[in-house]
Amino acid sequence: MGLKVTALAESRLEKLKSSMSSKSRMKLWIIRITTSVLIWICLVQLTILGETWGPRVLKGWPPCLSHESAAVLAVKSSSEVPARVLPPKRVYRNNGYLMVSCNGGLNQMRSAICDMVAIARYLNVTLIVPELDKTSFWADPSEFQDIFDVDHFIMSLRDEVRILKELPPRLKRRVELGVTHAMAPISWSDISYYHNQILPLIQQYKVVRLNRTDARLANNGQPMEIQKLRCRVNFGALKFTPQIEELGRKVVRILRQEGPFMVLHLRYEMDMLAFSGCTQGCKQEEVEELTRMRYAYPWWKEKIINSDLKRRDGLCPLTPEETALTLRALDIDPSIQVYIAAGEIYGGERRMASLAAAYPNLVRKETLLDPSELRFFQNHSSQMAALDYLVSLESDIFVPTYDGNMAKVVEGHRRYLGYKKTILLDRKHLVDLIDQHNAGSLTWDEFSTAVKEAHAERMGNPTKRLVILDRPKEEDFFYSNPWECLEPSYEDEL
Repeated sequence: MGLKVTALAESRLEKLKSSMSSKSRMKLWIIRITTSVLIWICLVQLTILGETWGPRVLKGWPPCLSHESAAVLAVKSSSEVPARVLPPKRVYRNNGYLMVSCNGGLNQMRSAICDMVAIARYLNVTLIVPELDKTSFWADPSEFQDIFDVDHFIMSLRDEVRILKELPPRLKRRVELGVTHAMAPISWSDISYYHNQILPLIQQYKVVRLNRTDARLANNGQPMEIQKLRCRVNFGALKFTPQIEELGRKVVRILRQEGPFMVLHLRYEMDMLAFSGCTQGCKQEEVEELTRMRYAYPWWKEKIINSDLKRRDGLCPLTPEETALTLRALDIDPSIQVYIAAGEIYGGERRMASLAAAYPNLVRKETLLDPSELRFFQNHSSQMAALDYLVSLESDIFVPTYDGNMAKVVEGHRRYLGYKKTILLDRKHLVDLIDQHNAGSLTWDEFSTAVKEAHAERMGNPTKRLVILDRPKEEDFFYSNPWECLEPSYEDEL
């Protein structure tokens, strides 16, 4: 009897051990499954964050932490570097992806980028970092991130529009296969055009590429939030790279050590003269060279040009000789430093002689910096133009001799910085006065008085932007006078 009880007890013990072993294995499998699920969730979160936040995730934010706790850890980890306060990410239903290919020089592309951000925001689409022009006259191979701080651009606008450095892989493959839609939008279009015409295409194709993006959004008649966003991009989001910013600051420091300085945007380069057909003061062989160049570029549509007539209409950049007379007539101090923001002046020292005689303290970035400091910027015209842009913003006086894209954008930026002195030359009136003076019809005092009177209200002071209904090309450019973003504002008067 005792043996049976012992056997029964051993049997029950074996069953109990077997049951416990099965439960242990079950618990182990549950733990493994739970761990796998948690890892999978973290990987999904990392992928989502990576698409939006890019390299910031890889710079030390643990993928499974909330943004708030990660920010707290970032503050604790470094007492020397202050935590960057980011705007909250805007959440919206994404209607598709917008790619843009900018055309022209630095400032033409700059204003186009501002417009495209505003359009992407209005259409609730994801914007891919813009592609820059590499086929224009300057043939600059620079990418967006070579000129602008791309991470600042993306993160500073994340409460308005989602911006990615490139398309997600699936859509990128579609673009490579040509399964997309590309077009040039209609110039000077109202924002409603993009809602009614472009948005349906984005929804149909998922990805749309807009080409030739300059002057595609109208200057006036846009919603106030659109206008303010254009300014926010231009004055806040589009920062140059740290290397360009630091070199620009160095040039300004060198100039400031010697006293006040003026930036002269002397747009008297070969490409400008060939394009415009303005040959005042040029030798016959130079006229022929400029004409050949104009015919060599088929997209420069105007070929036969009367230089004298165009000059009288105020459509030519002032020559260096005309510029010297104008600055003297305005009583600009002859001892002031004159920083030449331009490329190589056509005609060289011969054409610069009168300006150098009137203003001997002529300087350029090439004369202020060591060649080694500019080595990485050579053959990159947009990066060189970015340096001139930074110096132009900081100058005591800014004088453009032609109302091109840089002149217009710098004018608007200087208004934004507190209406810094910007002399906007009335070229049509000036060449008439200069011709009268050279012919002896006006004495120097009469000439100087007339020049001052003509420019008394053309010093970058607050004014309304000119609106010409049905003629948008002739009205004032938005970026030269973005009054919606300035103080005092003329919103109540318009």
